[in-house]
Amino acid sequence: MFKKSITLLFSFFSILIFSQTEKTIKITYEKFYNDKLIGTENPIITFASNDKTYITSKAIEDKTSESPFEYIVSNQSKVSFEKITQLSEESLIKTKDTSTISSYNFELFNDTKKICGYVCKKATTIINSNHYTLWYTTGLNVNAGPNVIGQNLGLVLEINRNNNFIIKANKVEKIKFNFPSTDKIQTFDNLTYQDLVWKSRFRTLPVFSNEIINFSSESTSNDSILRFANGTIILKKVKFPKIKSNNLSFIDLTLQSNGDAYDRTGSLFIIPEDKQISFLEALQKDVSVLPIYENGNGKKYQGVANTYNFTPLLELMRFFTPFGIDKYNHITLKDKEWHDKVMYRQDISDYNTFLSNNEFWVGAFIGNYDKGGHKISMNITIHNEGTKTKESEFVLPLFNTTNVMEMAGQNYATMFDSKEGLVVNFELEKDFKNVFLRYTSTGHGGWENGDEFVPKKNTIILDNKIVHEFTPWREDCGSYRLFNPASGNFNNGLSSSDYSRSNWCPGMVTYPTYIDLGELKEGKHTIQIKIPQGKPEGGSFSAWNVSGVLIGK
Repeated sequence: MFKKSITLLFSFFSILIFSQTEKTIKITYEKFYNDKLIGTENPIITFASNDKTYITSKAIEDKTSESPFEYIVSNQSKVSFEKITQLSEESLIKTKDTSTISSYNFELFNDTKKICGYVCKKATTIINSNHYTLWYTTGLNVNAGPNVIGQNLGLVLEINRNNNFIIKANKVEKIKFNFPSTDKIQTFDNLTYQDLVWKSRFRTLPVFSNEIINFSSESTSNDSILRFANGTIILKKVKFPKIKSNNLSFIDLTLQSNGDAYDRTGSLFIIPEDKQISFLEALQKDVSVLPIYENGNGKKYQGVANTYNFTPLLELMRFFTPFGIDKYNHITLKDKEWHDKVMYRQDISDYNTFLSNNEFWVGAFIGNYDKGGHKISMNITIHNEGTKTKESEFVLPLFNTTNVMEMAGQNYATMFDSKEGLVVNFELEKDFKNVFLRYTSTGHGGWENGDEFVPKKNTIILDNKIVHEFTPWREDCGSYRLFNPASGNFNNGLSSSDYSRSNWCPGMVTYPTYIDLGELKEGKHTIQIKIPQGKPEGGSFSAWNVSGVLIGK
């Protein structure tokens, strides 16, 4: 055995226009995963002559492949290759790839075996920590393969990656073939091409772009963005396309400080308008239009629970701003290079059934009292080929105690100082065998003994039976120090952003907890949340922002 440096070219598959007929080798490849044949309806097909290679698939050749699809054309010099992608029926793009050509050391062996009647030799290499074994033949005087790996060796008839994924030729034919011409296809640089291809593989719903969420009496709405509560809430009407129940849907949120230096509660939400009263009406008129929840502690809480005539906000994401990211990056500390923005991303596929083919007001809230406030951008992306574990038949928002109208008079969620806590009644129209509660909980009270810094057990009770108890807590907040340039540094050597908190960190998303409720029968039910909320000290008090959405399968 000996080693030899071979130039490798990487690529995928596309669609084109065709030129003169040439004598060609056609190779059809099967794919195996863990010894099982896969993708039988769409095998890889490679056409190779003395001076050209065209790698495609059966579906592309039959014109049955759904966009986007990608394939390659290369010449036998292997100095460069062209990747071509049909993004849609109207859009075809390509790139000439020379910058990513890399050299790998193949280890060549004298081992042989026959594939499709041709004697093949063995070669191995490692690419990105993956172990590849190739079997190639020089008996046909062409350089080709099911992809560009190892094409300089000869005709690659088998590629084995990590002994669990195999591409292997099952037919080799000699035919006449019109090779594609790519001359008239729009060309992009490789990075732009990759970005266009990647973005074509999912749907993007733009929601907010560089919008300011601040506290100012000068905040005004425009034709597309509505502003409420002195600018601390922004809304946009969004039309959702048809979403399959097993698609995957994500929120992408980007945030920078535009003046506010503190960690603040943020929430992204949907306003349901399925009942007589909606949260939108309260925003347009006054918080007093919302139904009141009382539990005997002498306080009134507006719009926190599902009632016969009101559905609370459906929370998409609970997030927390860091201490002054970007705006306060001028604060310098040795060996600290601050990030200039924080990016949050969360799976919201549980809500596909609720969102599909509907139009909603989508909102963003950041509780702050700063005229500069924060700047955000937000998109929702929808991806095919998801997972059945996310499929749901119904979505029912039960409660949301985050006082997003804080700057317009909505009370803080201090109802947990009563032994009753939060009690919500709801009714199901039929039996469901698999129901769970998507529960998000964060504790607040930002002084030494406040519930922000004191672990507190959450108890969830369904129909007078405890179904779940846990203590929401985050101990990894110090991992995000570089998001927090304005975080205070204390005498004990810690920064404020380092401290563990009740299920949140400055600059992070709060993860929901999934509580399995099992089978629920048709009819009326009651859910209760109990938390041993801490007592006020002077002018300071604790509160708990909890949201719960019932999801049934």
